[in-house]
Amino acid sequence: MNQEQSKKPAIKKFFIVMICALIAAGLVFIPSLLAEAQNNSTGTADAAEVIEPVYSVRVTGAEKATLEACLEVNGNIVSEHQVEVFPETSGKLAEVQVALGTRVEKGQLIAEIDPSRPGAVYSHSPVYAPITGTVCAVPLAAGSTVSPLNSIATIAVVEDLEIEALIPEREVSQLKVNQRAQVSLQAFPKEVFNATVVRVSPVLDPYSRTKKIVLRFDRKDSRINAGMFAQLKINTRIYPDVLTVPAEAIVDVYGKPAVYVCKDGRVTLREVSAGVTIDRLTEIKAGLAAGEQVVVQGQQFLADGASVKLIGNTGKAGGKA
Repeated sequence: MNQEQSKKPAIKKFFIVMICALIAAGLVFIPSLLAEAQNNSTGTADAAEVIEPVYSVRVTGAEKATLEACLEVNGNIVSEHQVEVFPETSGKLAEVQVALGTRVEKGQLIAEIDPSRPGAVYSHSPVYAPITGTVCAVPLAAGSTVSPLNSIATIAVVEDLEIEALIPEREVSQLKVNQRAQVSLQAFPKEVFNATVVRVSPVLDPYSRTKKIVLRFDRKDSRINAGMFAQLKINTRIYPDVLTVPAEAIVDVYGKPAVYVCKDGRVTLREVSAGVTIDRLTEIKAGLAAGEQVVVQGQQFLADGASVKLIGNTGKAGGKA
């Protein structure tokens, strides 16, 4: 029992010595480890600064242009002077002396009506062309029973063509005489014909809620025929000589429009005052100068001051919209 009691102080002394040794070792090595860790972190930061990310972007120049807001509608090509021909008496259409496409002169005989009835024979009643032009419709055949309410022919001056279009009520405030328009025809899909608004109806149709307008081609073209379907782009507002950039160059920064301006391999996020956007071109009222290069592709990855390399140039932003 006395031997066990004598061992306890020795064991206790041994543990105290070991603990003191560990503490001493910690005091020696921990500062070195901390210093090494600090040096490693500093080296990593330095490496991060050296390896700066470079973003690939596409840019284009801000350019002056004339923007034209357009109203797009459909229309029909009709003859400016078109007359339906009605007989003066009832009877049978005894003879039709013209066919579709026949050229007639004013006063020329085009048909005869037989007003005879059972037990009564009368002379034929002639029908004359009221204007000089081309027959564009012959709805009835010889032998048909007609009255003064039945049209037997339509004559038009096919050289003088107009375009009729119906404009929805919500758009009528933009209409006025002398507005310019571009006309596309299905028969000539690669060509554009110019026209001008010559008449605007003073009233709105209460049933269709539309207003009728009439346009005239700027020059005659024998390829254009009455009855053709037309697609119209009517220039309603013009913004001449305004600074523009492609619409995709505009980014939203806290609800305000901005662009990334590229210079010497870096970009600057710059707030701008944007105006109208027409045909993918946006008017810039303030914040940018003509000729400055703006990012139009790759801006979603950028931040102010980012380093960039160019992957191409889209060309000029300007031009007629």
